[in-house]
Amino acid sequence: MDRKGKWVLSSGALLVIFLGRMTTALEVPLDPEVLEGLPQPPTITHQSPKDFIIDPRENILIYCEAKGKPHPSFSWTRNGTHFDVEKDSKVLMKPSSGTLVIDISGEKAEAYEGIYQCTARNEHGTAVSNNIFIRQSRSPLWSKERKEAIMVQVGVSLVLQCRPPAGLPPPIIFWMDNNFQRLPQNTRVSQALNGDLYFSNVLLDDTRNDYICYARFPHTQTIQQKQPITVKVLDMDAINETVAAMYNYTNNLFVDSPSGERRPSFMAPLGRSSTQMALRGGVLELECIAEGLPTPEVSWYKESGDLPSSRMSFHNFQKTLKIADVMEADAGDYRCTAKNSLGSAHHTIKVNVKAAPFWISAPRNLILAPKETGILTCRVSGDPKPQIAWSVNGVPIKDSPKDTSRKVEDDTVILSDVQTGSSAVYQCNASNEFGYLLANAFVNVLAEAPRVLTPPNNVYQVITNNPAFLDCASFGSPIPTITWFKDSQTSILNRDPYVIHNNGTLEINVAQSLNSGKYTCIASNNLGTRENHVYLEVKEPTRILAQPEYMVVQRNRKAVFECKVKHDPTLIPTMNWLKDNGELPDDERFLVDTDSLTINEVTEEDEGTYTCVMNTTLDQDSASAMLTVVEEPDPPTDLELTDQRERSVQLTWIPGDEHNSPTQKFLVQYEDLLHQAGVWHNLTEEEGTKTTAHLDLSPYAYYSFRVLAVNHVGYSQPSQPSRQYRTNPAAPDVNPTDVHGVGTEHNNLVISWKELTGLQSNGPGLQYKVNWRQKDVEEDWLSETVANTSKYVVSGTPTFVPYEVKVQAVNDYGNGPAPEAVVGYSGEDVPMSAPESVQVLVQNGTLAEVHWEPVLTSMVRGRLQGYKVSYWRERSLHQAEAQQEEQQVLLLSGNRTDGRLPGLKPYSLYTLNIRVVNGKGEGPPSPNHNFETPEGVPGPPSFLRIKNTDMDSLTLEWGPPQDNNGRLTGYTLKYQPVNSSNELGPVEEMMFPANETTVILADLKYSTRYKFYFNAKTIKGSGPTITEEAVTIMDEAFIQQPIVDVFKVRPIGPAFTNVNSSVVGEEGAVISWEYFGPDKNVYVEYIVENSKEDWTKECVNGSSGSQTHLIKGLKPGTSYRVRLAVKDHSEATIHSTEELVITLPAMKSDQVDLATQGWFIGLMCAIALLILVLLIICFIKRNKGGKYPVKEKEDAHQDPEIQPMKDDDGTFGEYSDTEDHKPLKGSRTPSNGTVKRDDSDDSLVDYGEGGDGQFNEDGSFIGQYSGKKEKDTHEGNESSEAPSPVNAMNSFV
Repeated sequence: MDRKGKWVLSSGALLVIFLGRMTTALEVPLDPEVLEGLPQPPTITHQSPKDFIIDPRENILIYCEAKGKPHPSFSWTRNGTHFDVEKDSKVLMKPSSGTLVIDISGEKAEAYEGIYQCTARNEHGTAVSNNIFIRQSRSPLWSKERKEAIMVQVGVSLVLQCRPPAGLPPPIIFWMDNNFQRLPQNTRVSQALNGDLYFSNVLLDDTRNDYICYARFPHTQTIQQKQPITVKVLDMDAINETVAAMYNYTNNLFVDSPSGERRPSFMAPLGRSSTQMALRGGVLELECIAEGLPTPEVSWYKESGDLPSSRMSFHNFQKTLKIADVMEADAGDYRCTAKNSLGSAHHTIKVNVKAAPFWISAPRNLILAPKETGILTCRVSGDPKPQIAWSVNGVPIKDSPKDTSRKVEDDTVILSDVQTGSSAVYQCNASNEFGYLLANAFVNVLAEAPRVLTPPNNVYQVITNNPAFLDCASFGSPIPTITWFKDSQTSILNRDPYVIHNNGTLEINVAQSLNSGKYTCIASNNLGTRENHVYLEVKEPTRILAQPEYMVVQRNRKAVFECKVKHDPTLIPTMNWLKDNGELPDDERFLVDTDSLTINEVTEEDEGTYTCVMNTTLDQDSASAMLTVVEEPDPPTDLELTDQRERSVQLTWIPGDEHNSPTQKFLVQYEDLLHQAGVWHNLTEEEGTKTTAHLDLSPYAYYSFRVLAVNHVGYSQPSQPSRQYRTNPAAPDVNPTDVHGVGTEHNNLVISWKELTGLQSNGPGLQYKVNWRQKDVEEDWLSETVANTSKYVVSGTPTFVPYEVKVQAVNDYGNGPAPEAVVGYSGEDVPMSAPESVQVLVQNGTLAEVHWEPVLTSMVRGRLQGYKVSYWRERSLHQAEAQQEEQQVLLLSGNRTDGRLPGLKPYSLYTLNIRVVNGKGEGPPSPNHNFETPEGVPGPPSFLRIKNTDMDSLTLEWGPPQDNNGRLTGYTLKYQPVNSSNELGPVEEMMFPANETTVILADLKYSTRYKFYFNAKTIKGSGPTITEEAVTIMDEAFIQQPIVDVFKVRPIGPAFTNVNSSVVGEEGAVISWEYFGPDKNVYVEYIVENSKEDWTKECVNGSSGSQTHLIKGLKPGTSYRVRLAVKDHSEATIHSTEELVITLPAMKSDQVDLATQGWFIGLMCAIALLILVLLIICFIKRNKGGKYPVKEKEDAHQDPEIQPMKDDDGTFGEYSDTEDHKPLKGSRTPSNGTVKRDDSDDSLVDYGEGGDGQFNEDGSFIGQYSGKKEKDTHEGNESSEAPSPVNAMNSFV
């Protein structure tokens, strides 16, 4: 930005001050703080266009918006007279606006057509809008007309007229057929600007009855259709006079013009010249349409100058020249030329350019102080020259009161010695025959104290040694004077290096770090003074420390340019890379990093100069380096053959361009045109410094040579081939290789070899002499000579005997060297005999060994591959009838005499046989040999079903194994209870004879899950076990008669209440709660906080009421999440509480006496108090429930004979034979045989489960129960079965 000519207000306001002796032009700033309280005449901010075409289907909206202080009021004129908006109910003026909304529903839009003008006025002046010409859009219908068919002769020209109805705005014309498809247009057929369809010449294919002209009216979006036009094109040479007379044509049916070829002539415009006028800034469209046969081509040029290529375009197949944004220079003569093979025609269009009025300098608003002088200038141009008329506050100056301080001189108004209160709005109207311009400019006479518009505390940043510009934009009337100070200095900055510009900007020519600091600008006039502070920061320049270096890179390799930069640490740098001063190619191979540029897979196109540009917000630095790409060398040239000999020649060449990479070697290749034309073979290599090679050659070849150069980049393209060099024939130097003798039938021998190549033949007539004889037999060599083959078949040979064979190459010039003999064998035949002395040794029920005597070699009659053992199961020894199964095969390679037969089935009869196998096939089988396998363990029972499940019994049914594998001796059944934590109880075992398939199990626990294990047995042992699970049903008496606590009523709401926790020691925590749910599978679940492991579960007493549970074994110093949950038998959660977070204290290094700890003493006191309260509650309950006598047994006096226990493992001891000592039916016994506690560790009394409880007549419960108190608090996972009714009544904490 040129700070000497203008400055920008950071608040968005633009203040331009032109200082002069007579005028001051000052635009009112838009800053709301400045505008507040600042008077301002009206200014039109938005208005409708001068020519406003409306849609008659929509309401009319005429815009007129203005600003001013105070806000202006609005009024309208229509057709030059006052338009009273309030008297017309259909017209509404928007609040605080002059915009009119005219509701034309039920009215005709024509009623509101006319010229409207808006006036905005306040106490400081009046502004007026343009004259807004309101017109309704029109889309009239096509007048009805009858169209007769047009008859034309082939080759003549034709015009189909459209003549659409006049619309507002004019319609858009296009031609279509009955199918609404646009008619094809080309250089022969095209549409003119007026919509007519022109044919330079007609063809027979132009005959059709659906030439339809359409007019689309853009405002109403309607389309009008002209009646279809029928055109019939006749070939008069093919129609005789009689047929022609039948048409009875009357008017203009034929064109008199000849139908043959002719020179072009213009159809539009007519004549040799025409004139056309265009308006400046508009669009000029010149059209020339010519007829002729062949179809003419049209071209354009300007006689008095060049066509404006940037604004010019051709349309309609070069028939229309369009020039946009017309200028005065576009006037002149334009010539169009139509040309075909018979001649040409010319037409000149003279273009005159006129201009509606346009602004050179529109009048600008003035803000003047009292006693000042100002000038309003209205400079316009146009052709013809516009007339200028001045008005003030909407009234022509000539009709307004005389003002001695105002002087009008054509396009200028001079205001002298203005006074307060003389503010006004002046209008300049410039017009000619093509239009008018209207501009409002107010003169606002203000007396305002200075205001600084530059935001306070602005921070300016500049690079060292660069100029700095500090703004001090101000507003005031008169214009304030600006002075500057730095830091705490009192002197005005008005000397080198400081310059104060007229707009108040302070310039520092060459900023240095010492110029950083605080600057103060003061704006003052005769009404006051205002100051503002800004800050200057002088930054260190950006410098590139490590510049990119010149690089030489191989094609398809990687190039890396480094660019390390130093910059001011407070500035943010941005790295940008250029190639040859342009952007980097849009290629993913170019990777830009923080301080480097990497180019992967470099190609020749990547060569160039690379520049790194480091930009900051204030400056930049750049550095460049070149990249050179090296490639493969150019091919050698000028190959010559010298020193030509029988089997050698000398080859020389001239190396090609190395492309900045020295040649390492040359590769010489040859082509044999006689034997393998078009195929090149490597012959020899030479060092990169040599240009000559000695080549050893073969006889009978037509050689051509070429050379490739090699550098560290790669191989060059091959050179051009040398001239042909022929060598003379000779006897073969080598014999065929890869000689074999193999029989394909039992009485032949096939001798094969690898043929010689054409180059190895050394001469014409190449043949192969095949020799053979039986080995170790005194016989002469037999031979046969063959050609063009790689094998020979010897017939009538004995079966599988060794032969010596050899093959020698011969040609017309002699034999090759003596060949060496190779041993081969004649063909094989199937073996003649089977193995003998077959024996089977059975190892066990699934494995046996088989042994045999090998077949004699002479009987094998081929190369022994092995023996094939086939065996199959005839039947089980249980079965009398054979049920042969699928045969199994065991292949044993080599000369074996034994093998092992796996996968046998016990207690079965098997059959096997053995065959010998050679390369030809299998020999006869040995006689079938039978053997039996001993008994084994049986398979699993076929099924195990559980039926008739009752409260304490169920029925088991099973099926025998599908594979007995012997004689069944019986079945074994084991079963045990499983609690909800999947802990297993004691195992019960039962034996059953082999003929039983069902059993009824009694004396089971009700509502208990059992797991059953079942298998079958033979004398060899037990077979695989199958398992099944079942659950006995719940006690019906308990289901029908639930016991309800007489003191606590189960609330409606959550199953758990009053859930609390407390830490006990360093490894334990106590959880307490109240539970009122019907389900009894209650668990305490806990997990280490933020752990992803599974929750640890401990089953607790599920009785209703208050409960507690002690969690032990926790880690000191660890936080745990704890919750209570109720689950059903499928382990699905029914209820759960919110999680509690428990944090255990860290373990102390010094152990202290627990009894001396205050918290422990308090806890013991609390427990003692709790026990006392519970005893009182129990006593009261027993007194209130007197009519329900139940015999209670205290834990301290339990009879050890009822449930004796072993001291060592905690299991139940032997029960006495008396009935009283047996466990009560339906009682729960844990899997380890002990009676577990039903309450937590803090319970007063632990109760056993009820026996066969009964109810007497009054509903009281009668029966005996017992329990055993245990101190093992680690047994937290208790049975998930429902507790007895007695526990439901008597569990307290």
